[in-house]
This record gives sequence, structure tokens and C-alpha cells, in this order.
Amino acid sequence: MEEPTPPNPPKISERGMIARRKFLNFLAASPLVATPTVTTAIASVLVSGSDRALAQSYDVLRGSSRALGPDGIITAPGDALNVFEFEPAAKKAVLAQDAPAHWGYLESGVDGDVTRDINHTAYASYKIRAKRLIDTRKADTSVKIFGETWRSPIFLCPVSSLGAYDPEAGVTAARAAGKRGHQMILSTVDNANIVDVGKAHGSPVWFQLYPTDDWTVTQTLVSCAEAVGCPAIVLTVDRQGGRNTEDLFRMRRQDQRDCSGCHTPGFANEVSRKANFAGIDVSKVTNLYGTGMTWGFVDRLRKIVKGKLLLKGIVTGEDAKEALRHGVDGLLVSNHGGRAEESGQATIGVLAEIVDAVNGRIPVLIDGGVRRGTDVLKALAVGAAAVGIGRPYVWGLASFGETGVDRVLQILDDEFITIMRQAGALNVSQIRRDTVTRV
Repeated sequence: MEEPTPPNPPKISERGMIARRKFLNFLAASPLVATPTVTTAIASVLVSGSDRALAQSYDVLRGSSRALGPDGIITAPGDALNVFEFEPAAKKAVLAQDAPAHWGYLESGVDGDVTRDINHTAYASYKIRAKRLIDTRKADTSVKIFGETWRSPIFLCPVSSLGAYDPEAGVTAARAAGKRGHQMILSTVDNANIVDVGKAHGSPVWFQLYPTDDWTVTQTLVSCAEAVGCPAIVLTVDRQGGRNTEDLFRMRRQDQRDCSGCHTPGFANEVSRKANFAGIDVSKVTNLYGTGMTWGFVDRLRKIVKGKLLLKGIVTGEDAKEALRHGVDGLLVSNHGGRAEESGQATIGVLAEIVDAVNGRIPVLIDGGVRRGTDVLKALAVGAAAVGIGRPYVWGLASFGETGVDRVLQILDDEFITIMRQAGALNVSQIRRDTVTRV
């Protein structure tokens, strides 16, 4: 009797072939099956299959090694898997300079750090709605703010006294930000001036304003910034009530240096190392923050600012509406990284209230607690036009200088575009309120 003809084996679709190749590649790299016999067998199967290149490889063993030092801390910026890994590296670098007070300044919140910490943890209350079967290979991360096109919605927040963490202070951060197309807001009391920072960035940066309590000084600071093309003045309004930076005071106890050379009492001495005050008569100034500011001061400032005027530190819908009445061009929802007041209120938690209050008439930016690309997407979904980072880029700056800042921005950009694709957004305008849910 004639033997029956065996049936033809089922055809494997191209998609199935790709899936099979992924699985076989995974097995080939696994230490559980990595014997010469098994590896050779898998290799022969791979050769016999489709030669179509896979879109992505998830085999981390094929990438470069990301080592840690003996203390478990990264030793190079490229070794970092996320921005959190820069924090211990920065602490190690700062403490190696015998400057515990400098570390305390950077890390300190107010009182028990409740607001500092909730700024980040509150992002967990927002969940992202993933969408499928959308071709997002050409996702565009750029945003347009006041006519400026930024390659990323992530900007560098103003941080005072960056010279404590890098010899060139804001100049170093600006170089990294400019190369990647991120905007930067320079602090009034950075150790670098607006001229040098703008040159390093490659285009004019924004200027954060501490007005002092001398109107002549306020006018001079604004005019100097605008003279070099600064397109936006960002007035900080959240430092009028004072603060108890307990972590800083605690770390100061451990600092054995004689700090009087840099911190001699008196305003002139306080700003003698602050380049933006060079050549300005500060003899009549008693405080940096303009602690007597009212909405009348905003009106007065509005009359002299030729470009855009933003208020930094708005955290209620009522104040947002009032800002509109006083001709403000934009708002930065901020509590100074949890360093202004111990309200226990996260900036992401009040963002919707402020966005709804202005109803699209002016852009609303946000900072505070942003540590992941997912945080960026969540803030944009709630209604922010752009999202600022502070401590993460200073961690990069303190630990590795320009390359550290660059790597922090690269990580956040990469994380952001990854979750943007998972959310089915081809551009930032497609990230909307319904992209997230709040629990």
C-alpha cells in the first residue's frame, strides 16, 4: 500500500516569522540555554528564516555595558539609566569638595519637605491611556511658545548659584540645552550673566527676575536682559513670605569651611558674585525678592517690559484670572520646586485649575517634580504648554558638567518620545486632556 503523502506544513506569515526570530534571538542570548550545541542550532534556524531586519532589538546584552563604581554610583553620564541615578553621583561630587551646605541648598525643600516630595509623587495619580495601531515613527516633539520653536517641550528652570556646582555656572547648562534645542530660563542670581549664557545657548534665553526692592535696580536688570535679545521676563512671585529650608540648615552644621568670604552679610556682598548685578548700584537694596510686591507692581513692570512678561509661582485659578487682568503674557505654575511654601500641594495637582481659568488666552507652563518623560506627557495632557526641570539637570551638572546635563536631557527626551508614541500622539498638539485619567 502506498504511503500517504504528508500534509504541507502550514505557512508562517511574515509577522509570525518576525515573532519567531525575536523569540529565537532571546533564547540565543539567554544564559540558561547558551551552550554551544543549542546556540548553533538556534543560529541555523535564524539563517534559514526571513532576512527581514527587525524594527527594534530588546536584547540589552547587545548594548554597551553600563557599569557602576564600587559604591554603586555611576561613573560616567552614559552609564545612567534614568535621571535619578545622577542624584547620588552629584552628592558624591559635591561632598568631595567638602561643601555639604551646597548639597543641602540643592536638596532642601521647606520644613519637612512634604511639598518638595509630593511634586513628584502626585504624578502617579495620573494614568496614561495607551492607543494602538497608529504609525508614530515620525512623532514630532517640537512646540512653539511665543513664536519660538523648541525641539522639545522640556526647558531648564532658573536655579540660583549654579557656580556652586560647575565653574562656568549657567554657561555650561546653556551649552547643553542649546545643542539639544531646549530653552532655558536664567536666574537673576546665577553666577553667569545673561550675555554669556545667551552666547553659549546659541540663541537668547529667558530671564527670571528677582526685582529687589529698588525700582531703579529692577529697571536696569530688565533693560540689560532685553538689550541682548531676551524675549521673556519671568517674574518670581512666590518668595515673599520667607521659608524654612531645614535641610540646608542641617547640612550647614556639617560644613567646616569658612563661608564668610562668599556670604558676608549685606545685600552688596550677597550679590557681589552674581554677574547680572555687575555695574549696578545696589546700595539702596535691602532684599532680593521685592517682598512688598502687589498687583500694582505687576502693572508697573508691564509698562517697562517690551517683550513677554510671565509670572512664576501662580498656583490658584483666582490668581491666574487676576494675572490676565493685569496684562500678563504667560504663567509658570510653580512652588519653587517645593522650596517656596510647605503647602503640601503639588503643581501638577493645581495645573488643570489654572489652565481652565485662563481658557487658552495665554500659555501656562509648569515645573516641579518632573523626573520622567511620562511626567512630561502628563503635564502636557493636563494643559501645560511646556514643562520645566530643575534639580535633575543640576544633578547632571554637578556630577559631570556639560555631558551630565546633556545626558539628563537625552534621557528625558527619549522617555518622552517613547510614551508619546505609546499614547498614539504624532505631535504634541495631539496630547490632550483625554490622554490621561486621574485616580
